[in-house]
Amino acid sequence: MQRLLIIGCGDIARRALPWLVKHFRVYAAVRSPARIAELRALGATPLIADLDRPASLKRLAGIGSLVLHFAPPQEKGARDRRTQALLATFGQAKILPQRLVYISTSGVYGDCAGAWVAEERPLRAQTPRAQRRADAEKQLRRFGSRNRSVVSILRAPGIYAGDRLPLARLHAGLPLLRESEDVHTNHIHADDLAAIACRALARGRPGRAYNASDDSVLKMGAYFDLLADRCGLPRAPRLPRAEVERQLSPAMLSFMGESRRLSNRRIKRELGVRLRFPDVASTLNAMEKEKTGCCG
Repeated sequence: MQRLLIIGCGDIARRALPWLVKHFRVYAAVRSPARIAELRALGATPLIADLDRPASLKRLAGIGSLVLHFAPPQEKGARDRRTQALLATFGQAKILPQRLVYISTSGVYGDCAGAWVAEERPLRAQTPRAQRRADAEKQLRRFGSRNRSVVSILRAPGIYAGDRLPLARLHAGLPLLRESEDVHTNHIHADDLAAIACRALARGRPGRAYNASDDSVLKMGAYFDLLADRCGLPRAPRLPRAEVERQLSPAMLSFMGESRRLSNRRIKRELGVRLRFPDVASTLNAMEKEKTGCCG
């Protein structure tokens, strides 16, 4: 049975584990010993390793021929030092990863003024977070090309699920842009993103990027209106951009400064993906009918 190493055992990794442990011998790198019992219960072998302490990564060298890299970059800096440390560790081993899948962000495209975006579009990351992700993609592609490893990159937009909805924003009554100034957003259900990562592990092409997005075509205001209506909450007020900028933090405003619509044809054509949750509206409708408590 092939060995698979997971870097970054957060929500997406946990959703993928039930399938992964049936097909691979899974090792999971975690920073905290408190996660050991949880991961063992899910069928993985935990390994204590901290991407911010390169010396702790030695045990990861050569342990898996397959790698799922789900860890985010550090909070500051232009480069992703965590990915740099990880790849340096892999390079020290006699056995290198044969296949590696990395979850990046659609933010690497920057603002596209609402245009449809395919994976060939040049990267113009504008926020520091997206710039670090773009740097990680560059490092990983270089590693794959140099070592003949199949590196596949998933560019994910806003991730949601029943327990991953931005209800706090609606409860706080924070404003949104008026329709004439609103931006297009993109979405992917957490379960679908986990499944796409598994598909890419088997079918991803070398150095290939994939927009891991669903079929939704929504502006941000429409998304929050839909969520408010399904959850019985007041809709957020719509204001001119100048007024919104006075009320929101720079972090929140960064999500209102970029508009794009992601094409997901490649994940369907090349990876054979069939989305369980094809769009936000139908998913929220199903959650409401099933009384899953998504809007509690």
